[in-house]
Amino acid sequence: MSPYRLLFFSWLGTGFGAFIGSVLGNAAGPSGLKAGAVAGGVVALLGVVAISKRLNWLPPGESIGAVIGGIGGFAVAILLTLTHMHTPIVPVLSCGLVGIGVLVGAGVARGWTRH
Repeated sequence: MSPYRLLFFSWLGTGFGAFIGSVLGNAAGPSGLKAGAVAGGVVALLGVVAISKRLNWLPPGESIGAVIGGIGGFAVAILLTLTHMHTPIVPVLSCGLVGIGVLVGAGVARGWTRH
């Protein structure tokens, strides 16, 4: 596993997915913007894990843990972003929590497969 690549790839991929989702959801108003960002981020996270598995950055047995950890990190990132919408840097940096969640989830899954 390449932890730095996986961290940055999941950070940037999920952040980009959330951005695209928010742009598309913006047509439905403020609620659509938020729902679109969440949906876009989750779909992007699933894509990031699938691509990381294909590139051998993530062992296949750790992908479910990576998704669960990534969703947990994304949930915390959403809360931080919603409370700091007035600053441009917090939403960008909070997506780094997705990468941390992916790594933690993959590590926990690695422990599951050893027992």
